[in-house]
Amino acid sequence: MLKALYDYGIRNHLTVPPGFIRKPIRAYICLSQSGSFLGIEVCGKEETQVCPDIGSMANSPDKCNPLAEKASIILADTGKKPDYFRKLLREGATAAAVLRTCLNALETPETFGDIQREAGLRKIKDADRISFQVDGCPVVADKSVRSWWEAYRKCFQAEGNAPRFPCLITGQPTVPLATLPVVNGLQVVGGHSRGEALFCFDKAAFQSYGLKQSANAPVSEEAFAVVKEAMNDLLAGSPAMYNREKTRNWNPAAPIYAGMKFLHWYDFSLSMEEDPIHQSFQGEDAVYDDDDDCNEEEQPPTSERQEEKRGYRERQARRKADALVKSISSGTEPPELNGEYHIMLISGNNGRAMIRRYAHGSYQTLKRNLELWTEDLSLADNKGTGKIQSRKLFARLTRLIKDQKNTGQKLSDQMKRELAGVTPAIVMAIISGTPLPDTVAARALGYIRSRLLAAGEDDKKPILPDGIACQWLKVWLIRKRRMKNEEVNIMAEYDLNFPNAAYHCGAWLAVYACLQRAAMGNVNASLVQRFYASASQTPALAFGTLSKMGMVYLEMLRKDRKFGEVSNFEMRLGEVCAFFGSDPAHQLPATLNLEGQSYFALGYRQMCTRMIAEK
Repeated sequence: MLKALYDYGIRNHLTVPPGFIRKPIRAYICLSQSGSFLGIEVCGKEETQVCPDIGSMANSPDKCNPLAEKASIILADTGKKPDYFRKLLREGATAAAVLRTCLNALETPETFGDIQREAGLRKIKDADRISFQVDGCPVVADKSVRSWWEAYRKCFQAEGNAPRFPCLITGQPTVPLATLPVVNGLQVVGGHSRGEALFCFDKAAFQSYGLKQSANAPVSEEAFAVVKEAMNDLLAGSPAMYNREKTRNWNPAAPIYAGMKFLHWYDFSLSMEEDPIHQSFQGEDAVYDDDDDCNEEEQPPTSERQEEKRGYRERQARRKADALVKSISSGTEPPELNGEYHIMLISGNNGRAMIRRYAHGSYQTLKRNLELWTEDLSLADNKGTGKIQSRKLFARLTRLIKDQKNTGQKLSDQMKRELAGVTPAIVMAIISGTPLPDTVAARALGYIRSRLLAAGEDDKKPILPDGIACQWLKVWLIRKRRMKNEEVNIMAEYDLNFPNAAYHCGAWLAVYACLQRAAMGNVNASLVQRFYASASQTPALAFGTLSKMGMVYLEMLRKDRKFGEVSNFEMRLGEVCAFFGSDPAHQLPATLNLEGQSYFALGYRQMCTRMIAEK
């Protein structure tokens, strides 16, 4: 894994010299070459600079980082950390004149007072990182300053006679880093504001052969600096990996699933449209709208969104057409991308990076598996006239938690609490084309029942189970059979010839539910709310009562002289009941297990969408 991260950093030119780290800068103290205070320039959110850094030593009570630090340190009158900051400026002033200018400003009472007052007016907070500009140039970018720091920082390193070990990343002999620089970007998934160590050996139980700290996994300072920059880029959404388009706004972000950040990268560069993981996990809408409504299955597209989608599809079509024209003129097939993919699920815990899952493999195999995932998901939409649109994986995972309307907690917190254990297994099943865990089916069924059976005074009673939850069931059923070489093709629409009794039991209940609505309209407690749970678990007991109720509803339609509807429902009931007979495989089941209940839910939904489409 470390070698893969190192290769990613080298390939995308993410190297930073040892002893330097990219840091965001909130504001600059602006000075002239003569030392006059010109004001404070407040920067935008994207202002970053490659700054000198002393690593974990900055956490000690008497040391801090040079040139770019918290305002509470630079603007303080006295203290161990402020004194150390000025000591570094004093020692660097002999090699870089701009550092002498900065030191004089801090040691001149009148100038220092002006800086403090201006910082207060600019509302600079104590935790904001600030630095200096001299004649409009940041001192951290000055060549003489960088040369001084590269030489000066050697005083923090171990003596030259320290033992050397092969670097785990490059294989070259090296004096290993005693303490690794931390990785930032995991605060939203349990990380610390100071950052997380990618690996560490600070406890005796982690150490072997008498080796101390990181000598148990030796890495060179230069190689790990590349790994750190690669991790920072991946945690920001892998912007260095993609071929950018200047014609549209482009702001990738690493998605969060159940309290873990999902990182992925390839051994080559590609466009976002060519990234199968992005297209499958983030969905087409993710390119345009990151605030997808996870509680509604369908949402009406706005005119702006439709226009942007149209432009996106046109660019894709144009790119494919250009590749086809070039292949025809040259007499060769369009080149396919080859290489490896890498995925990582990572979170933070107590200053440590917790890698929940890491995997890699062939890009072509990945592409086939994700195409299979899309094919397995195929299911008719609520109107029965098309397919359910692609959705982000985050939206799909919301169908595996308890109905969030009455929990009183944030959706992300609930997902972290309920799905942290199963999410890595789900991701790996999608990536590798393997079966989903059984808990996926159990949770999806629980979500469906809670939505169907929920009663509210102002809510219309839903007749359809949630489509995305049913997609989970469909994939789980298909892959469960595929693993046993017993694959049965589950159609996107209702299939009269499907060889499963539980499936047709669900369709039978759907006909009765539509029949009740046609005869009585909306009622306080619908047939679905009263009988879905029992019919999906013990159909042999429930359908006797349902048959009697169905006769009553048909008679009500006859009294209202709706003979066309009577004929239609009788035909539907005849089609469904024709499956059942004396053969053991066609008998009405006495009880249904998890697999049978999943087939029941699919049959119920597919019959409902078929009847809606034929109205």
